[in-house]
Amino acid sequence: MDEERALYIVRAGEAGAIERVLRDYSDKHRATFKFESTDEDKRKKLCEGIFKVLIKDIPTTCQVSCLEVLRILSRDKKVLVPVTTKENMQILLRLAKLNELDDSLEKVSEFPVIVESLKCLCNIVFNSQMAQQLSLELNLAAKLCNLLRKCTDRKFINDIKCFDLRLLFLLSLLHTDIRSQLRYELQGLPLLTQVLESAFSIKWTDEYESAIDHNGPPLSPQETDCAIEALKALFNVTVDSWKVHKESDSHQFRVMAAVLRHCLLIVGPTEDKTEELHSNAVNLLSNVPVSCLDVLICPLTHEETAQEATTLDELPSNKTAEKETVLKNNTMVYNGMNMEAIHVLLSFMEKRIDKGSSYREGLTPVLSLLTECSRAHRNIRKFLKDQVLPPLRDVTNRPEVGSTVRNKLVRLMTHVDLGVKQIAAEFLFVLCKERVDSLLKYTGYGNAAGLLAARGLLAGGRGDNWYSEDEDTDTEEYKNAKPNINLITGHLEEPMPNPIDEMTEEQKEYEAMKLVNMLDKLSRRADVKDLHQDGG
Repeated sequence: MDEERALYIVRAGEAGAIERVLRDYSDKHRATFKFESTDEDKRKKLCEGIFKVLIKDIPTTCQVSCLEVLRILSRDKKVLVPVTTKENMQILLRLAKLNELDDSLEKVSEFPVIVESLKCLCNIVFNSQMAQQLSLELNLAAKLCNLLRKCTDRKFINDIKCFDLRLLFLLSLLHTDIRSQLRYELQGLPLLTQVLESAFSIKWTDEYESAIDHNGPPLSPQETDCAIEALKALFNVTVDSWKVHKESDSHQFRVMAAVLRHCLLIVGPTEDKTEELHSNAVNLLSNVPVSCLDVLICPLTHEETAQEATTLDELPSNKTAEKETVLKNNTMVYNGMNMEAIHVLLSFMEKRIDKGSSYREGLTPVLSLLTECSRAHRNIRKFLKDQVLPPLRDVTNRPEVGSTVRNKLVRLMTHVDLGVKQIAAEFLFVLCKERVDSLLKYTGYGNAAGLLAARGLLAGGRGDNWYSEDEDTDTEEYKNAKPNINLITGHLEEPMPNPIDEMTEEQKEYEAMKLVNMLDKLSRRADVKDLHQDGG
């Protein structure tokens, strides 16, 4: 009934009446995502009628009402089949200011029309294969990049940027050819990195180092949404970028990694938005060539170095094992390097473990990232070893029992999901410099058996990668307990009492005679068996 009334007015009414009836339809169906099949033909005709209205000279408010209804109707894939034509796509491109002839975005009154047109394009491209093919024919990715360049430094058009980026993400997700076009022809890597810089308002203090204001305000919801969409689009653009072939590529990836470091050290408007932001940053960091991840850590400034020295001097002399890692003015410092970003990644990993679900999607990316960072960068590995596998003192409990990061990771080594337990074991193995004896010390043989069997290291030894030869230092508590540690379980076991010690002489004599009789019976059975075999 709603479609019939709206269709009648759209076909015969003037702009004011069309705007009113479509606004009513939009308000009523704003949250509708499933449609009755009986009204399918009416919705198709309503879509066709709206496109005919959009080519006319109508007020901006009427255009917005038309596009809002079109966005709602485009949620139905069946409706889009007859209306997804090149002509209709071009209408939306024109309204979204995606035509190359449009040089500027000066009329603020047109912004709602641009945003609604981009929203319609997002739905249509996502739900229609024909629209996806037309996007290639119309070179939509290039037009979106052109629009993005116009609004990179314009904070008051964040909505336009957000849906432009979302459409870029969808195109690069659905078409591998567009990923290559974005990466090389359209220079999507520096363009999208610049979008992130703008969203985060980054101020560079060095080539790959930005100023971090720990007391600054959180990102606004609009800035956070733009950043998340840019991160998702960048992920698609860089999905095959493990190897760097040119110096310019290496520089660009280092710039992007530095921006992502900044991203990890800021927060969004809510805790959930911060986690979503950091999750997308982790996914993108997984695409960065590992050789470029050295920018995640940076040397301290002269002032920070002086503060660190003061802090180290303040620590008690009997805490030498803990002196290398200090926290000063909200800065995690290790061996003269700022480790804030790595510490955020470690905390993010622990939160994902504590969730207890969706380990493959939520946990493995950050575990894999930390593993590769540790394997390639010595300072990162040593810092993570200090945080995850500190020198052992209390070994009375099994390695998998407890609430430390080590305990949680050891529990994952026997997880039912093969991929999860493999990457958890690999991470700990790398922290132990791929030395079997060191791994067993922290996990026990039982927990590590799966990894060692897969690596062919059940008899001991070490992995294939080379690491520095700095020695682990065992605590006095561990050295004293080591002779009584069960190598299978990895924890201290009290010696079992000898039952003979509590027997009287008569009981000992009785048990000895019992043993002699048992041995005699076994001997007799063996003799009888031999006789039968000889006789046969």
